[in-house]
Amino acid sequence: MNAEGSPRPWPLVKREYGAHLAICKVRLDTLVNPRTDQALVRTVLETPPWCNVVALTRERRLVVVRQYRFGTSSVTTEIPGGVVDPGEEHGAAARRELREEAGYTSSNWTYLGAVEPNPAFLDNLCHHWLALDAERTHEQELDGGEDIAIDTLSLDEVRASIASGEIRHSLVLTALSKVLDLRASGAPWRE
Repeated sequence: MNAEGSPRPWPLVKREYGAHLAICKVRLDTLVNPRTDQALVRTVLETPPWCNVVALTRERRLVVVRQYRFGTSSVTTEIPGGVVDPGEEHGAAARRELREEAGYTSSNWTYLGAVEPNPAFLDNLCHHWLALDAERTHEQELDGGEDIAIDTLSLDEVRASIASGEIRHSLVLTALSKVLDLRASGAPWRE
């Protein structure tokens, strides 16, 4: 807590909706800053919850997916994951996403908790799941908007991919940090 005290919630004056996009609804909230009494319009993207899966095979290799991402105009290396469908429980969504995107299944699941992807303007959570002893049991079941390659990486390859910047999706890193020590060998902060 700072010397001035804790921030207070901002009173809502008005809520309006903008465009309804494929992945979110745009919401414009007019709020009053309690410190200045100034009314300000802030953008909020109403987005469904997400899930992602740290899937490790019996050989302790991480299941990764590579796909083109529109925001960065690049192919990224990530872990399986996606949107929790309406009415779907996030654990069921994690199992579905692992099977659909990578063709892997597991009978050994652990919930790792949730994070707020970006509370500055997103209203959702991303749920992290761990699937141990994952194995390839199915063909991919990709939807029309997906083009995904599957691979597995050793834990040393994961760390090297993070150090090189090949893996840098923040939600992937957050999930991995709940399971693995992500520091590269020889990092100056390592004990």
